[in-house]
Amino acid sequence: VGLGVAKAAEVIVAIQKAIADGRKNLITVPIFKTTIPHKILGNSGAGSVILVPASEGTGVIAGGVVRMVLELAGIENILSKSLGSKSPLNAANATLDALKNLRTFKEAADARGITVAKMLG
Repeated sequence: VGLGVAKAAEVIVAIQKAIADGRKNLITVPIFKTTIPHKILGNSGAGSVILVPASEGTGVIAGGVVRMVLELAGIENILSKSLGSKSPLNAANATLDALKNLRTFKEAADARGITVAKMLG
């Protein structure tokens, strides 16, 4: 998922530039089953977003732009809370910051120098 923002005199040109900018900023999101691997906080300016893994069947509990970003990332079950600035751009950037900082179980186990089975077990 990625985010692009652009300005131009014509709307169509601005959309094309924003799409190109979004493609440059693509990130991969680690998904565990249908949610995220762990709780995370993302920041952008004065806005913050807390993302919490949710059990199967919960759905995407998020509002506005945060919901759109999470659904586009392919996450089906998640809880979120937006804090501070309610600006849509700050909320989108904070959500992407949180998703960018997520680690898979393998990355966390490697950082600790143990196996995934030992970490989860």
